[in-house]
Amino acid sequence: MKMGGISLIICDFVLSFMWVWSGVIVRILVFNIVGFEHDVTGEIVKLCVSLINMFFFAVLIHFAKGAAYNPLSLLSSAFSAGLSNFLFTLAARIPSQVLGAIYGVRFLIHTFPEIGSGPKLNVEIHHGALTEGFLTFMIVLISMSLSKSIPGSFVRKTWISSLSKLTLHILGSDLTGGCMNPASVMGWAYARGDHITKEHILVYWLAPIKGTLLAVLIFSLFQKSKEKADTKPKTE
Repeated sequence: MKMGGISLIICDFVLSFMWVWSGVIVRILVFNIVGFEHDVTGEIVKLCVSLINMFFFAVLIHFAKGAAYNPLSLLSSAFSAGLSNFLFTLAARIPSQVLGAIYGVRFLIHTFPEIGSGPKLNVEIHHGALTEGFLTFMIVLISMSLSKSIPGSFVRKTWISSLSKLTLHILGSDLTGGCMNPASVMGWAYARGDHITKEHILVYWLAPIKGTLLAVLIFSLFQKSKEKADTKPKTE
């Protein structure tokens, strides 16, 4: 294995570890350190800080040259990157992200025992699977469009992507947690001991993966039809 591959695995682990911490740090910063109440104003401030946090991680990923904290980001590109890249993603990079999340949650709970137990399914299992699948489908489709079809600067695209993720997270937060990140959820589920339950596997792994596959397929079909339309000779 090349050193570049090892570096990616390490960066994936670190980013996943940091991502688990970042959401908790945002809450602590807004409600404990700054002192906002859990009211409308406090929630708005928390959302603004969360948006900045997402932008910060997007910048980290940009400078990390391909590293990621979300398995779905890797899968959406690995499906079209060749068999060797796909196998490397499944066998090394995604497990590294999962381990990063597990250790991140473990140290987080040790540091802040009162912090809670992470996202949980609050609806019926099929309703939850549909929710996570739909949210994942939308964010993957938006991300692929921003990276390959929609023109604009890195800053503009990153703000659009971050705002989209935050909006979708809010829509699903009361149902499934609006996670759209199997590794992060796995970290909390492992700490609770329910990481191998049917609910966890179906809602937080299978449904998002299906949503990602569907988004990649639809985007590929759209791109092919667009290329055919662009290359079709115009008649007078």
